[in-house]
Amino acid sequence: MTLNCRFYENKLPDNNDLVMVNVVRIENVGVYVKLLEYDNIEGMILMSELSRRRIRSVNKLVRIGRNEVARVIRVDLQKGYIDLSKSRVLNEDEVRECEQKYIRGRTVNSVLRQTAHELSINNNDGFEQFYKNTAWFYDRKYKYSGACYDVFKQIIKDETEINNCSLDQQAKEILSTNIRRRFMPRGVIKCRAGEIKVQF
Repeated sequence: MTLNCRFYENKLPDNNDLVMVNVVRIENVGVYVKLLEYDNIEGMILMSELSRRRIRSVNKLVRIGRNEVARVIRVDLQKGYIDLSKSRVLNEDEVRECEQKYIRGRTVNSVLRQTAHELSINNNDGFEQFYKNTAWFYDRKYKYSGACYDVFKQIIKDETEINNCSLDQQAKEILSTNIRRRFMPRGVIKCRAGEIKVQF
């Protein structure tokens, strides 16, 4: 069973947040997407929010299965509806920033999922609790979303930070091993081949 959990402690994104979405289906009223950072919950981009220009072909703007950056314009907390806009993403810098945030969140998710499997956490509620004790703990401690990625990079140099989260010693050791495996810089060996002589 694959463990799933949102990347952030908030169950839904806030208005005006940039999120990474995956296009699921295209209909007359809009484009249905899943929010990749929020446990694949469904959102919708209305046709009027796809582009600032006149749309001649929707398939040129979005394709099913492709990841896109979108801005949250409305969140209905009672019904769980999320309205998004592709046209309100202002520039390439915002797109790159959102893509980087998503890649970092996905990396942390991968490390935590691997650690959870090794600790025999086999349900999503247990995985969410594990997230609460690790990634979301660091996000709260350092008061910004995605702080866990920076902490994991720091743990390679100084392991004292891992002692702050409320895990047992075995879980801390497995987490530390997985962090090192994922975040350790991989060295590149360069060698110059000169004249090689082989004698028999």
